Amino acid sequence: RMMYPVIRKLQHKRVVLASASPRRQEILSQAGLRFEVVPSRFKEKLNKSSFPTPHAYAIETAKQKALDVARRMHQTIEGLILEKPVDKQDAYWMLSRLNGKEHSVFTGVAIIHCFSQDGQLDVEISQFYEETVVMFSQLSEELLWEYIHSGEPMDKAGGYGIQALGGMLVESIHGDFLNVVGFPLNHFCKKLAELYFPPGAVGLQRVKHDSIPAVDTFENLSEEEGAGLDRGGAQARGTQDAGHDRTAESLPPFPTGLLELIAGFQASKALFTACKLKVFDLLQHEAPLQAVDIASKIDTSEHGTGRLLDVCVALGLLEKTERGYSNSDLAALYLLSDGEFSLHGFIELNDEHTWAAFTHLESDVREGSSRGHRAVGDEAEGLLQDSCPGRDARLCFMRAKHGLAKLTAHQVATALDLSRFTSACHLGGCTGALAHKLAREYPRLTVTVFDLPEVIEHVTCFQPSGPQTEQVSFVPGDFFKDSLPEADLYVLSGILHDWPDEKVHRLLSRISGSCKPGGGLLVAEVALDEDPRAARPGLLRSLSRLLQTQGGERSLTKSRQLLQLHGFTDVQVARTGDVLHVVLATRPAT
Repeated sequence: RMMYPVIRKLQHKRVVLASASPRRQEILSQAGLRFEVVPSRFKEKLNKSSFPTPHAYAIETAKQKALDVARRMHQTIEGLILEKPVDKQDAYWMLSRLNGKEHSVFTGVAIIHCFSQDGQLDVEISQFYEETVVMFSQLSEELLWEYIHSGEPMDKAGGYGIQALGGMLVESIHGDFLNVVGFPLNHFCKKLAELYFPPGAVGLQRVKHDSIPAVDTFENLSEEEGAGLDRGGAQARGTQDAGHDRTAESLPPFPTGLLELIAGFQASKALFTACKLKVFDLLQHEAPLQAVDIASKIDTSEHGTGRLLDVCVALGLLEKTERGYSNSDLAALYLLSDGEFSLHGFIELNDEHTWAAFTHLESDVREGSSRGHRAVGDEAEGLLQDSCPGRDARLCFMRAKHGLAKLTAHQVATALDLSRFTSACHLGGCTGALAHKLAREYPRLTVTVFDLPEVIEHVTCFQPSGPQTEQVSFVPGDFFKDSLPEADLYVLSGILHDWPDEKVHRLLSRISGSCKPGGGLLVAEVALDEDPRAARPGLLRSLSRLLQTQGGERSLTKSRQLLQLHGFTDVQVARTGDVLHVVLATRPAT
């Protein structure tokens, strides 16, 4: 009710959350606020020692992140500031400092009002902070490490999440619970109400900027229109003038998100084309370059290249200055063909195969399956079709799977404690990216990658260097037909969703027959949530399976039932990030 008058004011305006945090998105969604997500690029590298208090640091970080989004759309304990841990040891250091003590959680919020005045971006900034005092119980070292091994601390400021498993660490809190979760909703609602129904303009500072973009994101706004918000990690919100027609409040909300969804394929194809033309590879070595120079080097038209480059700038993939175009941080990290965390292969697979498959979606939905498609590399690899046959198809598939595995391997390997196992067999392990991560995390563990012969023959070019490589070996075979290598732990990552229930039962039965008493099965899959909106990644992937192998993502409940049906009675589950569920199922010891 507190937000209702403000929400009515905002329903015809563009609202942007400048944070990828799912917790902030959930809190603001539950408050009834409609918004789109544009993560800030501001680096959280402010010198903490230069701030007199933790809340001053939080407020300044919030303000800078909110201003970053506004400009782009326009164009502690004992004095310590604890952010997200970088690794398990860092998480232990943080939690041990908090153990049995009282600490404060500070959230800085900057609300940005955007104006256009004399061709310049003009902003007003209102800022505040919220403090919640949290008291930790005195916990044993064993319990702390159990919590760390759950994987939950790794993306949480201070190393714990009070709304989940981390709640068991907390003895009491004084203040706003949601502030500890991720956003001080109560204080924010009151502040927003003050700004839209002000007794007087208080606490606002105006900052001018040099330029204004040729887009209608911000127009001349009255004092009741425009705003941005940020928490120390950050949210920002801009608005679009709904006009001064008295009938505006009777109009439906402007469907910004729906329009972007309708045209979303255009952005995907622009990205695919830029990757195929090796634009990001070129700019990694020779940037900045003008459009005419890029066109000359990649043998394309100057006019078409300029249009493509500008679209990539709008998508956040490139940056543009008077000197020319250069890669954004996002592109440099994920879009180079030879980058450590490259998604170039995954993009290639989507461009060459998935794009074509989805053009037949209507007929496939009518018939319930894909017409005339057959998997490449025998039926055990159900992702590639005849549209891309032979060696090139396998390498395309392997590059795609390798890129995705590199992104998720750390989360999968550390989600649950696997230290009791000494041997593992990764079935369908492809290039061994996850196997090598398991070997690094568990020095006593030897890992066998078991995959089709035509896959194993190409794995050499994907192998890293280092002493852990001796722990990993590759064995060719078909897990539906051949004897499985002996192991204490079997691993399936991104495999079960390729197959219908009949094949899944067959595979799990073979694993169960090979698994010794006390042995385990580690499964990592995109699981379907009960809430369809949260389950969107899994639902889309299950739709793509209709076009390929009749497989699909399964709910966590169904996955648990499948495992228990095949003798894996002890089932532990951990969620990693926003997409993957990791399940460790163990056979009972005799």
